[in-house]
Amino acid sequence: MAPRANWKGFLRLSLVTCPVALYPATSESEKISFNQLNRQTGHRIKYLKVDADTGDEVPNEDIVKGYELDKGQYIEVSKEELEEIALESTRTIEIDEFVDKSEIDPRYLIRPYYIRPDGKVGHDAFAVIRETIHEMNKVAIGRVVLTNREHIIALEPMDKGLVGTLLRYPYEVRSEAEYFDEIQDVKVTKDMLDLAKHIMDQKAGRFDPEKFEDHYETALIDLINQKRAGKSITPKSKPAATNVVDLMEALRRSVGKEAAPAKTANLPKKPRKAAAGHKEMLMPIEGKKPAKEAAAKKPAAKPQRKSA
Repeated sequence: MAPRANWKGFLRLSLVTCPVALYPATSESEKISFNQLNRQTGHRIKYLKVDADTGDEVPNEDIVKGYELDKGQYIEVSKEELEEIALESTRTIEIDEFVDKSEIDPRYLIRPYYIRPDGKVGHDAFAVIRETIHEMNKVAIGRVVLTNREHIIALEPMDKGLVGTLLRYPYEVRSEAEYFDEIQDVKVTKDMLDLAKHIMDQKAGRFDPEKFEDHYETALIDLINQKRAGKSITPKSKPAATNVVDLMEALRRSVGKEAAPAKTANLPKKPRKAAAGHKEMLMPIEGKKPAKEAAAKKPAAKPQRKSA
């Protein structure tokens, strides 16, 4: 089943408008997640909304938003008052300008969304906007309201649709000066730079997300499977920290270390665990068999000979 749209409204470029829907392009649902339990009873922990002073539970209808002016002093803002200041971008993504993608600082990127026409109408207008962005080789910048807040959104064509990436405002991005000012000015010699470049050349490759494996997620799955099987968990020894004394010597050793694996490049690769649906690697609950396992136990049909 396709995910539900996070937002529905209109995409507008001047007088060209079409209905669109916005869907999350990423998901965290495949990751292992934990519940909090009472160690004594094994029961789940439940959180209640209570009055900070009286300790009494407060029903949702009695909870309002408030902005703290001073310690313990709040300005209450009702839902109706927030709706009154609703912006046009609540229902419309208005394209304001087109910029080069290289001009967008990566620190401003938040998360991507897929955008497609909503319903059977407006596909022509959507295609015109998409192809215009594509032909200009630019990124379209607009505004959209999600979770009651207005966001800047950068639109790029992808296949038959668009990818919209939410952007941060300048006040949300911290200045690098407060972190980098104390870094010492170090003179890097040409010999060191040449060795470092050689190491980088040996590690050169193409970006392919299929090569990446979430090792922590894999370790969690192994941990859960071991505990379900009743096995004892033995803590792994942590690698000892090394102190680099001679930087030049460390660079030379690194060159040799990176060159060695090249000899085994033709060896068969270890099969990588599938990223999608990796929770299937968890042990099945006793008494239940996964559909794949049940299907595998059915008697296989006798192979038929192919005629020459």
